[in-house]
Amino acid sequence: MDFDEYRTYDATGLAELVADKQVTADELLDLARQRAAAVNPRLNAIVRDVPTASQPRRDGQFTGVPFLIKDLAQDYAGLPTSAGSRALASAPAAEHATVVSRWLDAGLVIFGKTNTPEFGAKGITEPDLWGPARNPWDLSRSPGGSSGGSAAAVAAGIVPCAGANDGGGSIRIPAACCGLVGLKPGRGLTPSGPAVGESMHGAAVQGVVSRTVRDTAAMLDVIGGGEPWGPYAPAMPTSSFADCVGAPPGRLRIGVRVPSAINPQPHPEARAAVEATVAALTELGHEVEELAAAPFDDAALARDFLCTWFVHAAWEVAEAKRLTGAGDEGFERDTLLLASLGRATSSVDYVDAVERRHAHTRRLTEFFESHDLLLTPTLATPPPKIGEFDLPVLLQRASELLIRTRTAPLLRFTAIVDDIVDKNLNWVPYTQLANLTGRPAISVPLHWTADRLPLGVQFVAPLAGESLLIQLAAQLEEARPWADRTAPV
Repeated sequence: MDFDEYRTYDATGLAELVADKQVTADELLDLARQRAAAVNPRLNAIVRDVPTASQPRRDGQFTGVPFLIKDLAQDYAGLPTSAGSRALASAPAAEHATVVSRWLDAGLVIFGKTNTPEFGAKGITEPDLWGPARNPWDLSRSPGGSSGGSAAAVAAGIVPCAGANDGGGSIRIPAACCGLVGLKPGRGLTPSGPAVGESMHGAAVQGVVSRTVRDTAAMLDVIGGGEPWGPYAPAMPTSSFADCVGAPPGRLRIGVRVPSAINPQPHPEARAAVEATVAALTELGHEVEELAAAPFDDAALARDFLCTWFVHAAWEVAEAKRLTGAGDEGFERDTLLLASLGRATSSVDYVDAVERRHAHTRRLTEFFESHDLLLTPTLATPPPKIGEFDLPVLLQRASELLIRTRTAPLLRFTAIVDDIVDKNLNWVPYTQLANLTGRPAISVPLHWTADRLPLGVQFVAPLAGESLLIQLAAQLEEARPWADRTAPV
């Protein structure tokens, strides 16, 4: 097998070849490593090697398939999980994360860890520690974040599928930027342990980015389900997620919303992506309705998301300092800014933001009483340029001075915060809804721009709607195939 043939198979197909003894695990690993050696110097997708010589080779659903894990919340025992931070770059993990153990039990061969922004706190992947990851469709652009390294690696053909996680869009955003499938499971369906019961009050979940819906479904079968130290045992469907691929979803009623309170006028290509999807849905017999207003208060939801995000950043910095003894020099300026805002948030304001999740969830649930799914763009703009969201030099200097003088909480009363919020959420205003409400959502690559850049669309489902999302995504994949598109890197 050569790379051109390797590239045509998804993870499920490669596993079938290994099972039929048409190819060996070592041959596949060599091909993945050769491809990584050829393109990773330009992409900067893989930031750490994982030794495979002593890795257990287990018989499972994906025996012998090369795989990458994200260098955030996917611990591999004995290796650091940097989370994109200088402070954690040399602190080895004591044990495997549950999700990593499940991938190993499924027979996957993990040979590297992928690039991520510091603490996964941005929708782009440009950490000071590792440098920016780049999009295989256009090296001047971001692959998104925070699972940007994983998405770049999959889109470039290094592996057909890679580990990812999502606390505010970090699976769906890079999937949309790189022409991939990105499913964010509902709250509690995938494990966060053993070090953490649930991350960000359950808003952050584990998953993958992949080229095909059947890989996404099969990987959810591998990693789904509770764990002894988890906060609860999630209800699992009676049939496997893989069985949903090819099963008809029935005639669905889908509400469509393109404008948002954060970005009332998305890029024309974002609207074009939705229009193309609506056309495909209509051809398939689904009922599609454009909504006059969002079925939730998206402006209030954005404020609540950012409040909890800032406070969580403050906790992450404090926890990293406790674990490593690092000082402020161990963290990026933008992270310290977010942490300062978090520390300046009152406990009452924080709890208010967390408690209001129920109001957002209830309004969305009322929408699902008359609709099966919500359709939005995944991104409000095409993938951004590398460095596009850097603070202007004067603001950088001002913020560094405030951090040094411990007066950064005053940032709440300056335009710097508005600039941070606008630049970080303006292009991704749609994804936080599913995290705060705990609902499943998927990004599928149904549109390419005039510049040949991917631009995905997002479907949000009601509670336990993963099976329905997989059924519809598979139906759309058959109607508008995408897996054979090849990034030009």
